[in-house]
Amino acid sequence: MQIQGYVLAVTGDLAKVVALGDDATARAGELIASALESSLARRMQDALSEAALEISAQLEQGSVELRLAADDPQLVYVANPDSRSAESNDEALEARITLRLPESLKTRVDAAAAARGVSVNTWLMQTLTRALDTRPKNTHGSHRLSGYGRS
Repeated sequence: MQIQGYVLAVTGDLAKVVALGDDATARAGELIASALESSLARRMQDALSEAALEISAQLEQGSVELRLAADDPQLVYVANPDSRSAESNDEALEARITLRLPESLKTRVDAAAAARGVSVNTWLMQTLTRALDTRPKNTHGSHRLSGYGRS
């Protein structure tokens, strides 16, 4: 998905609005549109990331990730490993951790685990495992992101 087309459409809309004014207003609008281009692209990526989270919460298995390839976002379905095998391995786990969360976050974690049909412990283990997986780093020189955007 190429965001640049959407960014150009929004900046074009802004140019049409400010063209209704005098020359100084039109020039100010051009400068504002130019300054907003990177911010608009980032906000669109944020919206896509939120969409990926919402879609993932509705899937029984797997999740949707937002990945950047040459600054173009891609929504990608990722199948989760069999959650039953993680459940059966719970007994073999030895390490314990106490985690204190705000009630609002705990409610969201409970809902995400329930949506996947797994325990909170299994959901946390799967989420942490995915977050800690090593992925190839983005070599395009972006200062905002390195590697894959995950949701």
